[in-house]
Amino acid sequence: MERFDNLPEMDLMRSEKMGSVQLIMPVESAQRAVLYLGDLGLLQFQDLNADKSPFQRTFVNQVKRCGEMSRKLRFFKDQIHKAGLMSSARPPLQLDLDLQELEVLLAEHEHELIEMNNNSEKLRQTYNEMLELKMVLQKAVGFLVSSNGHSAAEETELDDRVYSNGDYADSDYADTASLLEQEMRPGPSNQSGLRFISGIISKAKVLNFERMLFRATRGNMLFNQAPTDEQIVDPVSTEMVEKIVFVVFFSGEQARTKILKICEAFGANSYPVPEDTTKQRQLMREVLSRLSELEVTLDAGIRHRNNALSSIESQLPKWTNMVRREKAVYDTLNMLNFDVTKKCLVGEGWCPIFAKPQIQEALQRATFDSNSQVGIIFHAMDVVESPPTHFRTNRFTSAFQEIVDAYGVAIYQEANPAVYAIVTFPFLFAVMFGDWGHGICLLMGALFLIARESKLGSQKLGSFMEMLFGGRYVLLLMSLFSIYCGLIYNEFFSVPFHIFGLSAYKCRDTTCSDATSIGLVKVRDAYPFGVDPSWRGSRSELPFLNSLKMKMSILLGVTQMNLGIILGYFNARFFRSSLDIWYQFVPQMIFLNSLFGYLSLLIIIKWCTGSQADLYHVMIYMFLSPFEDLVDILQIILLFAALVAVPWMLFPKPFILKKHHSEDTV
Repeated sequence: MERFDNLPEMDLMRSEKMGSVQLIMPVESAQRAVLYLGDLGLLQFQDLNADKSPFQRTFVNQVKRCGEMSRKLRFFKDQIHKAGLMSSARPPLQLDLDLQELEVLLAEHEHELIEMNNNSEKLRQTYNEMLELKMVLQKAVGFLVSSNGHSAAEETELDDRVYSNGDYADSDYADTASLLEQEMRPGPSNQSGLRFISGIISKAKVLNFERMLFRATRGNMLFNQAPTDEQIVDPVSTEMVEKIVFVVFFSGEQARTKILKICEAFGANSYPVPEDTTKQRQLMREVLSRLSELEVTLDAGIRHRNNALSSIESQLPKWTNMVRREKAVYDTLNMLNFDVTKKCLVGEGWCPIFAKPQIQEALQRATFDSNSQVGIIFHAMDVVESPPTHFRTNRFTSAFQEIVDAYGVAIYQEANPAVYAIVTFPFLFAVMFGDWGHGICLLMGALFLIARESKLGSQKLGSFMEMLFGGRYVLLLMSLFSIYCGLIYNEFFSVPFHIFGLSAYKCRDTTCSDATSIGLVKVRDAYPFGVDPSWRGSRSELPFLNSLKMKMSILLGVTQMNLGIILGYFNARFFRSSLDIWYQFVPQMIFLNSLFGYLSLLIIIKWCTGSQADLYHVMIYMFLSPFEDLVDILQIILLFAALVAVPWMLFPKPFILKKHHSEDTV
């Protein structure tokens, strides 16, 4: 065991050695010091104000300012997205503005954009109203012309009772006579005459609208409608809808009030149309002129707005990064405490031992750049808390470390499973994937991502592409192992090839095209690498390949489980925990290898000897009838060892830990 203890330390095998440190920073240099430490990324601060709410902390106002600037930046991003402007490549980060200057600049841009949006919205609403008025004029004129012609033709056919003043009182006549009778009745009693209201309404509401008008006027109205030639934008909802132009003929001021209220309730826009034909033509010319002017004004406003958004878009990534950095700095400063003089901030944290010189250099630069007369004090502390876990990774190992951390993060100085996952994860994927044709396709994709990693790393990718780019080296190893396993399985898009020579088997006669392996004659040495292509197409293909892959999976799975248990042993040795060795490692090894290790050994023996023994039968009757064949004493010993290992593994360790805990509390 001394040989293992004297081995040199490996950075990847275990997490970095960490040390607790304390920093005493003058207020004038604290912000820049935290900024430089954040760029370094090798110091984890502890929250010394955990008992305070976020609103009770020192730099809460600065955090609110950063949050407000983040809101403005999200507003700019949303406006750029709505305008359909293309995103440019992310520019390099340049801190040429301080936070206060950036805050003023963002406020000016926001005010300008809001003002342009409001003006554009008002112009757009006016344009849509003019467009609706144009359509109403085009459609309503026809209704008015036909109504006048119809009235003139029917005037001579009115009954004489219409003209009599003795039978009907004027007050009752407006309620009982028809619209046409009231229009054609001469004399002073026809003071109101036949009136109309024109407007436009959504096609989906027109049926209920007409029904409501009929009920409100007791049928004493005439409703004419005509569809618009195209969909238009509603001035209120700003949605593209199909609309109907309507003209409602009625009589009486009371009916007019009811109809206008119904129009308002149904969202129908009413527009006045003059009865005189000359005035109608004059109004149409004015509407067309107004529409032309509004189009020119709207186009100019859109160009001006797009120019403003383009200038913002080119700086948006830089501003976003700057605000995020500043907010992270003030969030970190809120974790620090003031000393008794209120002139220095005191912080505590953890850092890797190797990073102390780099941290001291960053603190010296912060003191120099901030023109502080007092330096930053940085010294180590002795604490009893468990240090955090930190692994040094690079662009190749970071993806594998993230995969392992997704299942659980190793405790401080524990063996790092990511070292072994670099090989085991892509290889076990390839055992399942196993096709060198698909593996080549996957390899080409991985090589493309790696060849363009510098360009893709500086661009903003989608969530899916971001995931693929982050795992580009994982895909590379997966593709290489897939090609290897595919050559073993002899599968190229599920088609076998005679890559390494001819098959070792040959049909005994011409009738063995569908024969099993018994119908083949071995005429030459075994196929040099992988599965013999003669298996493909035979009736024994599926049982043979399934048996091969299943047995390979058992061997690889048992090997990986043994690796995990052995890593647990090295952890126990490192932490000098004899309890974990004797009551965890030993019974786990006995239980695993007494059953599944024995099965793996039988698989290898069967492959080497060509035995026809049924391993299912062997393993099942090892449990069901262990004493039936006393000659096979090995199975009895292994079964007994597995049964003993279960209580050995489950019961002693919890009771011993409870006993130690009781002794410590006493």
